[in-house]
Amino acid sequence: MAETIGFIGLGNLGSPMAANLLEAGHPLAIYNRTASKADALVARGATRANRAVDTVTTGGIVVSLLWDDASVESIVTSDGFLDRLGPGGVHVSMSTLSPEGSKRLAAMHARHGSLFVEAPIFGRPEAAVARTLWIACAGPAPAKARARPLLEAMGAQGVYDFGEDIGAATMVKLAGNFLIISAASSLAEALSLVRRSGFDPRPVVEMLTQTLFPAPIYQTYGRMLAQGAVTTGQSDIPVKDLGLFQKTAEQAQFPAPISRLLLDLRERQSS
Repeated sequence: MAETIGFIGLGNLGSPMAANLLEAGHPLAIYNRTASKADALVARGATRANRAVDTVTTGGIVVSLLWDDASVESIVTSDGFLDRLGPGGVHVSMSTLSPEGSKRLAAMHARHGSLFVEAPIFGRPEAAVARTLWIACAGPAPAKARARPLLEAMGAQGVYDFGEDIGAATMVKLAGNFLIISAASSLAEALSLVRRSGFDPRPVVEMLTQTLFPAPIYQTYGRMLAQGAVTTGQSDIPVKDLGLFQKTAEQAQFPAPISRLLLDLRERQSS
């Protein structure tokens, strides 16, 4: 029988990824703070856990997809989590964390003989359903070897290995999210000016994303913005991720004026 995988965090992205694991034949023990979010997966055969620690098997694999450093750390330091995971156990963290936080979590695991893999995700929930996610990973080679088939089963079309140094994959995620937010913000401003000037932004997006900017971020967000399906002020995620980027830049004593400007703009939009 396939080993039971623990899965913690059933938000908009975690739910379809967990569903992909079930569809691939992996038994799941699932936990979410809002218990009702587990109902659909339980109906499909997953086992509901009443606590995060109840998803963990000694020497097994547990996946977490949570909000930030504090939420992951609260799970890891909860009563019995690391003791039960024990020697040889693997925790695959797919949350967007700070490199400093990721290193701190890895050290906690090492003290209990378990292994920590960071595997942050690029992709929206619909990309999880379509199995077109991109995942960066870093951590001990044996742990990554165990995790990789699961990452692919969750919906990764590509897994990029950034070595064994914890923090490397998280840095890729922060850099990527900064570029995504930058592109989305610029698109929103450009297309708003087109619309305000009395012109249809849809053919503008069509032309520019087929010529100068033929990249998925411009194509996807450009179409959504042109159709009025999304605005750049709807989510708390950009403020969180820009804040992590700024904090990491400050720790590296590196000036990051563009991210500071974007963060100021986003904070004003969300207030």
